[in-house]
Amino acid sequence: MVDVAPPVGPRVDGHLTRMLEARSIAVVGATERAGSFGRRLSTEALRSPSKPRVYLVHPRHATVLGNACLPALADVPEPVDLVLLGVPDHALVAQLQVAAERGDAGAVVFGSAPGIGAQLAAAAGDMALCGASCMGFVNVARGVRAIGYLERDPLPVGGIALVSHSGSVFSAMLRTHRRLEYSLAVSSGQELVTHAADYLAYALGLEETRVVGLFLETLRDVPRFRSCLADAAERDVPVVALTVGVSPAGRSLVEAHSGALAGDDAAWEALFAAYGVHRADGLDTFVDSLEAFSIGRRVAASSSSSASPGIATVHDSGAERVLVADVAQRAGVGFADISPSTRARLAGLLGPGLQPVNPLDVWSTGTDTAKLFTECMAALSDDESVAVVVLAVDLVTEYDEDDAYPVAVEALLRHTEKPVVVLGNLASAVDQVLAGRLRTQGVPVLEGTRSGLSALAHLLAGRPHLPVPAVIEEERRGRWRDLLASGRPDHATSLRLLADYGLSTAAACPAGSSGEAVDAAAAAGYPVVLKTDDPTIAHKAAVAGVRLGLHDAESVAAAYGDLASRLGPRVTVQHQVPAGAELYVGLLRDPLVGPLVVVAAGGTLVGLLGARRVALPAFDEAAARAVLGELSVARLLEGSDVRSVVESVLGISQIAAELGDVLEALDVNPLIVTSDGAVAVDALVVPVAAPGSDAAGPRDLGKG
Repeated sequence: MVDVAPPVGPRVDGHLTRMLEARSIAVVGATERAGSFGRRLSTEALRSPSKPRVYLVHPRHATVLGNACLPALADVPEPVDLVLLGVPDHALVAQLQVAAERGDAGAVVFGSAPGIGAQLAAAAGDMALCGASCMGFVNVARGVRAIGYLERDPLPVGGIALVSHSGSVFSAMLRTHRRLEYSLAVSSGQELVTHAADYLAYALGLEETRVVGLFLETLRDVPRFRSCLADAAERDVPVVALTVGVSPAGRSLVEAHSGALAGDDAAWEALFAAYGVHRADGLDTFVDSLEAFSIGRRVAASSSSSASPGIATVHDSGAERVLVADVAQRAGVGFADISPSTRARLAGLLGPGLQPVNPLDVWSTGTDTAKLFTECMAALSDDESVAVVVLAVDLVTEYDEDDAYPVAVEALLRHTEKPVVVLGNLASAVDQVLAGRLRTQGVPVLEGTRSGLSALAHLLAGRPHLPVPAVIEEERRGRWRDLLASGRPDHATSLRLLADYGLSTAAACPAGSSGEAVDAAAAAGYPVVLKTDDPTIAHKAAVAGVRLGLHDAESVAAAYGDLASRLGPRVTVQHQVPAGAELYVGLLRDPLVGPLVVVAAGGTLVGLLGARRVALPAFDEAAARAVLGELSVARLLEGSDVRSVVESVLGISQIAAELGDVLEALDVNPLIVTSDGAVAVDALVVPVAAPGSDAAGPRDLGKG
């Protein structure tokens, strides 16, 4: 056996550090012409709080903005840490070549550079390169401004490290009215040389970084990206990600259920689930989540004695309380089950007709609002099952200058160490003066019911089950790799593959004639199942290629005659497994991320219920149980041998670890689960096609 080591920790390239912490900057294309890109670029570089040596470069100017200007980059008297290329696209390659030859450490390419990306990457050599088609970066923690537009000055140092493929998102995130303060903000653009993983590795090394925000369009350097996510999880630095675009997984896998089930989003989902990345479904959730993690308190591991700590919300509206409860259910946010003593304490505070429950409506007469809200929230914060206390009010402008809500929150902050959050249901109604007052004290003010509750779900999320090193059995792996190299295995061989990896299977006996089928049935024991074994048929049920409940030789012979006449003479015979819950387990190979494990409802329900989970191998028993528990059809397993299902999922994970690079897909459908165990009765194994192969495709591409 070989124990495959986990990825090495994320490295930080010396040139990247020099670029991001630049002590010397050359601005090529500097000018003081009003409204020009060169003027903005020069202004921002000169504003850098760290006071780097800034060399302004332009062939026709002696001075720019009161500073001496050199005619060419070659005239800069020292190799610099950072070159800002404010030149037309046609001049980019030549200027970058000069920078590389001089030994400059890094550069920013702002232009879109159409058709010359490969030339730019080659010209950069071993330089770090931000872009092309980007807005640049601001290293707030180290005082470097490398952007081509005018930004707030100064920018306060904060805990968010932002990497965005979108320049528009980058600039919008720097300019929100929210309290979003950054250690590092990078608009990485096309990432011709330096990738998101490189910036992430650097950001995790900054002591200021408390949370990472990623806006991603694609994945590059997946092994390093995984290593960085693992490092963030180990350091307990939350990562919030918003993705656009899709993974290519599944587009070429129409013959296997795994591709259709997983969908185009499978790689993101599996990768983020494996490393506990908090995935946002829009910019509003992205912002709310970053604010919650960057300025608010974190949920303590010991904050609740219950298995699933929840939130407690306090409202001044019965209708909005119902709204929050409805949206929370859809967002998967759990309300804490408060104790009888807490309910009794609340009952002594509430007015007539109000119930001491969570979520809690406390509004009655409005008398002494600050005291009432403070005492109710304090009672909830003292309950062991409550992880986060939420004041769910609109925080509108009070024209009578009533500041009861912020006063109550401030009092609660002195009372408890637990996270305290304000949830405004209508973003456009939130009074930004009141919100700012609370944010400066470390209280996130979340602006929107859905986005805010999604952020709270992220705040409550536990630590992930990180991928584990796979223990490889070299003899087994070599044996199956050799066999799979010869093409797609038949039904019986596919089941033997599963059995070799610990799955219980219903053995299949091949037959090529009616007599062989009858003999095989007698050996297997009645009742039996006959299935077509034509290797070009991917899904047997879709072509009526399965005959169930055959109890004697006559029915076997008749069934064989029907299958042979329609689908060819090759069949397999299996003893019929007793009925039970039916699951699907399988894997597919994503071109970027590699093998993914898919678990779903099985049998005739496969693909119909939308009930599936995708996981990144290799994983352990706890992670396998978590995947099964997240299935919406998990209740189908009640009373069944769940342990055997876990072992089956772990077996597929092991196949992915040992054979994932030579398998395009694998379907086990159905996996029949009873109180006596889980049995795989059918399998489809699709090897990676050899280069230049002309293998026949499947006759049936439907679902069955």
